[in-house]
Amino acid sequence: MAGRRPGLLRRSTGAACALALALAFISPATAQDIEPVGDPIEVALTTGPLLPEEVLRSSALTFPAILESFEREAAARGDRLAADGAFDLMLDAEAYDRVSGFYSGGYAEFKATQPLRPLGAKVFGSYKLSDGDFPIYENVFNTNELGEFKVGALLSLLRDSTIDDRRFALEDTRLAASQARLDILLVQLNVQYEALQAYWTWVAAGSEIRVYEELLEIAEARAIGLARQVREGALPAIALTENEQNLIRRRSLLAEAQRDFQTAANSLSFYLRDADGNLFVPTREQLPSADLLSELPDMAQMMADRERFFIEERPELETLRLAIERAENRVELRRNDLKPRLDLGVELSRDFGPVGDGGPSFDSTDTVVGLTFTVPLQRREARGKLARAEAELRAKQLEQRRIADEISVELDNILTNLDAALRLAELAGDEVEQATTMVEAERKRFRLGAGDFFLVNLREERAADAQIRAIRADLIGRLATASYNAATMNLDALGLD
Repeated sequence: MAGRRPGLLRRSTGAACALALALAFISPATAQDIEPVGDPIEVALTTGPLLPEEVLRSSALTFPAILESFEREAAARGDRLAADGAFDLMLDAEAYDRVSGFYSGGYAEFKATQPLRPLGAKVFGSYKLSDGDFPIYENVFNTNELGEFKVGALLSLLRDSTIDDRRFALEDTRLAASQARLDILLVQLNVQYEALQAYWTWVAAGSEIRVYEELLEIAEARAIGLARQVREGALPAIALTENEQNLIRRRSLLAEAQRDFQTAANSLSFYLRDADGNLFVPTREQLPSADLLSELPDMAQMMADRERFFIEERPELETLRLAIERAENRVELRRNDLKPRLDLGVELSRDFGPVGDGGPSFDSTDTVVGLTFTVPLQRREARGKLARAEAELRAKQLEQRRIADEISVELDNILTNLDAALRLAELAGDEVEQATTMVEAERKRFRLGAGDFFLVNLREERAADAQIRAIRADLIGRLATASYNAATMNLDALGLD
């Protein structure tokens, strides 16, 4: 069972509040009306090569899930404002007058009541003015001729002294608003990672098209030379048939690559939007050249960054810490329900002016102090709600431990995958170099009549396969880098700084 907290109004400390406070200055308006940096989004997405920075900028400013998270945060702030309304100043007015009958008494009363947070208190002040005769059972309405002023307070000494439904709602909505601000960051991290994932997949698909196009162009150019050699009798006709078979296979590979590229372009368009939310489908002409793209990161630097990163900073854990505090507050509220009620009331009243129809008994300063005491005997409902609240608190604490372990394992796996991807990319580069050397050698032998047409095709396709493996190894490395940046909240690398 969780330990008893000293009071509801204990504030969150540590990284949770620091991060929530930083996000508190972000509003839906500022999220949607960020001052453009560089070219307008429409221009940046449709002219020149498409770079990852432009994709991240577009998704950060226009992606619906991010904008939705800002609206949820605005709704949470609305809930907090509504909870503040429980402590609004209340003004009441009442008046009546007899229009017929034996008695002629009438009165008017104005009362202002202000709820306070300490001791669940209410303070009030009122003014009452009466005129005419009242029956004895309405004698309390009598005042002197200038009326009666009254002030008073009602205090809770046991139940509701440290917490009640109003103060619980006030604190709960404050914590919920902080959770909503953290949810904005979590959504941003996920969206930006997904945008990078779609972008690098699109770039890799475009690179694969280039490989298969070059492979097909070589076969088509060779077909012209082979046809001439067959006509001259230097080669048998079967050589043309073999080359045609090779052409068909390479056209099929290119068609598959083109299909994959178009699919990747459609997926990337999900994150490319103009200011009105319309999608942009990137074209092949917008593929960036290799010299415009950054190199894969240094593994030693990534490991050093991993050591400096604190898992507790992750928004999932910050949100859970706030959820635990909300659960602790609910436990305290349910414990409050078990207490007996002891309320203290104090009133001070004074009539002014000449003595009225009520007589001299109203011409005095009256001070009234009262106590009320109630206690539930069985309290089964309160005990049941307390048991549920304590179980929910324990569940949140266990969830916090599980999520922390998951994040730690996730980071280690990302680094393992990234290290493997970097080594594979290096090996793939070496393989491409060796395969290219073998292709050139085999072509030279073929031109000199010492080689074999089958071996030339085989060497070319192996070289193409090596290039494809290098492209995919680079893709794995870039996806792992994006995943690592999201996991360690590298906001600058994700276009959120």
